[in-house]
Amino acid sequence: MEPDDTPRAPSDLLATVEREPLDRFSVDELEARIVRLEGEIARARAALSSKRGSLSDAEALFSKRR
Repeated sequence: MEPDDTPRAPSDLLATVEREPLDRFSVDELEARIVRLEGEIARARAALSSKRGSLSDAEALFSKRR
């Protein structure tokens, strides 16, 4: 089974977060939200870096065979 690299629509949860009105949150709640979102961004960047590293490794492996 091959990994599915087709683009996906944003998850329903992400779409909900994007549309949520922020004016009802306090300053503390907004700051906490930002910290959590930054954590998720870091996690996504780490996954992206890992995928790019795997791709580079594969390209290097197959280019040596030529």
